[in-house]
Amino acid sequence: MSSAFDEPVLRREESYANEKQTSSIEDGPIGQEKEDYTTYDVTMPFPIEDDEIEETHQLTFRAVFVGCCLGAIVGASNIYLGLKTGFTFGPQLFGAIFGYAILKALSKALPESGILSVFGGPFGPKENCTVQSAATASGGLGILFVSAVPAMYRLDLLSDQPSKDIGRLIALTVCAGFFGVFFVIPLRKYFIVHQKLTFPTPAATAYTIRSLHHGKSGAIAARKKSFALLWTFIGVFLFKVLTGYAPGILYDWHIGWTLYRLGFTSMIKMENYGWFLEFTPAFFGAGMLSGLNASWSFFGGSVLAWGIIAPSLVKNGLAFGVSISDDYPLMSYSAMSFKDPSLYITHPSPRYWLLWPGVLLMLLFSFADVVLTLGPLVSGMRGAALNPVNWFKTRTELDPEEEDQTPLEDRIPTSWWTIGLAISTVMSCAILATQFHMNVGEAILALLLGFIFSFIGVQSSGQTDVNPVSTVAKASQLIFGGISKGTGLALKPAQTLNLAAGVIAAGSAAQASDMTGDLKTGYLLRAKPKNQFVAQLCGSVVAVFLNSGLFILFTKASPCIINPPADGVCTYGAPSVSAWAAVALAVTSPKLPIPPSSGYTAIALGVFSIFSVIIKKYFIPKKYWGYVPNWNAVGLAFVVPQVYYSLAMAFGSSFNYFWALRSPASFDMYMFAVAAGGLAGEGLGGVFQALLAVAGVDGGKFGTAIGCPGIEFCG
Repeated sequence: MSSAFDEPVLRREESYANEKQTSSIEDGPIGQEKEDYTTYDVTMPFPIEDDEIEETHQLTFRAVFVGCCLGAIVGASNIYLGLKTGFTFGPQLFGAIFGYAILKALSKALPESGILSVFGGPFGPKENCTVQSAATASGGLGILFVSAVPAMYRLDLLSDQPSKDIGRLIALTVCAGFFGVFFVIPLRKYFIVHQKLTFPTPAATAYTIRSLHHGKSGAIAARKKSFALLWTFIGVFLFKVLTGYAPGILYDWHIGWTLYRLGFTSMIKMENYGWFLEFTPAFFGAGMLSGLNASWSFFGGSVLAWGIIAPSLVKNGLAFGVSISDDYPLMSYSAMSFKDPSLYITHPSPRYWLLWPGVLLMLLFSFADVVLTLGPLVSGMRGAALNPVNWFKTRTELDPEEEDQTPLEDRIPTSWWTIGLAISTVMSCAILATQFHMNVGEAILALLLGFIFSFIGVQSSGQTDVNPVSTVAKASQLIFGGISKGTGLALKPAQTLNLAAGVIAAGSAAQASDMTGDLKTGYLLRAKPKNQFVAQLCGSVVAVFLNSGLFILFTKASPCIINPPADGVCTYGAPSVSAWAAVALAVTSPKLPIPPSSGYTAIALGVFSIFSVIIKKYFIPKKYWGYVPNWNAVGLAFVVPQVYYSLAMAFGSSFNYFWALRSPASFDMYMFAVAAGGLAGEGLGGVFQALLAVAGVDGGKFGTAIGCPGIEFCG
């Protein structure tokens, strides 16, 4: 898993899947017999094998090309999944396994000379690392298009159609993406070499690559994993496309609606509050990867928010729904957009009321967890470790006592990243000034906040695999909200400043966090950082154009993403978009548009989450941390009104748990392949559905609404 999550759940804390990955690293190569197991220290580069052959070609066209293609598949899936619920998943393991399957076959089938030699020749683990480096970079930056960018459209800060803003979208993405890539280099030295952080998922990726290339047993395991991933991907892709034509039969089971039609009239409340089943392989797989703690915390939060609090609010007149049918008592409790600002306070929907407790819960929990994690580290730092000059210092010769024994000629030249950082900074200032009316000071501050947030993100993901960047980056909205009020900006320019700065801060920090984890994989495999850096730059170029184009495709197929209807009913819930838009509106409005009861509840839950972190860190043995609720996941449930996603994840994590108990060998062999195949298959199936909608041959025109209150309520 990776970067992923706009609101981090799949970047899980103490998840079962994470424990399994870590144990695989410690116990030995996945797919080998017990007696072949080797123990590795994942804080240091893996030892050199006696029979290891030196790879002369680690950076190749085939590696970068295949990596970018695989990352593009994950990136496309992430736009779909992110617009659905804010979830995304990382391309590292997907790129590593599928990249091996593709290039290993091509390397044997094609000659080493001639016109096809570009794809032929030996294929080793370090070139495999280049594949996953390109995949990670090209599959990133989707976070921008499932959060702050659509929020700008919802607040009418850009054109009425994203296709008219393609230049501005690409420019904004370039600012965030490339600035994050260039300042990641000193982070490598500090967090990977000096601090020796674990980075569970990148370490698992490195171990997987090493095991795939480890003799005959590795090749057999690789073939099994690849076929499992491929067939799962194909099956789920076809299933997702077919569900568009009969969603009420194949995909969504509206049990409350069916019981209402059979005469159990009170059951309509199940439908109104979103309690129905959705057979979504993506979120079943997400639960498999998240583990019991995160998934059941998410589901528990859904029960609390949408099974207890929301009905109580409506019953006591603190929140209100919108009727969406003249013939049936169907209500929507998901409205988020009001033309009259006073309605946010006097007549909120349950979704808007729950938004603030959810956001503050995640924000305070993330800050508390990061502070308690960084506290001992900072207090233990002395002398040279506190001098930033030492983090950036370039050496002319390799010291035998130096921690990083990477040959100097393999390292990224200082001139590469410093010149690139300077150019990207100047370019960002120019773009933000001409396109978004930010002065140089404001642009520099947004970039600086991205740099600061990246430290928080890397520190957290390096230790726990939980990346809170997006939640923490909302602090930039508070800072720029104060700046806009202090300078007396009008409402719309203030909101533009707020969200444009948020895009830069969150995007660059997320990109830097992902790339640092990627460099950890290369560090363990002894791959050349210089080669990884080039692959990352190539992948970032793909990500810029890919994500901008996909965003235009999805908004054209489903305009409700950026123009939500009054009743809040849309195929894509886009909870992160609503959160960013609401925070921007709140911090720029003359009067804070938060219902008092919602605000008091938010403060109470936020304070409670802080005390929970303190109690967990200092009073509960670490072996019992898995029983403490993940408050990020609970807070996310308040923000996401689609309770069937948390239900699917809870089922997925439970399935995983019993699978591991009954058949640990098949679990270790196939679990990730099945889960990743489900995620990527449904995501890419959603992309294909969007293309069908643009072509006018989707289920909305040729499908059946049997089992649904209406075709727009399914799928």
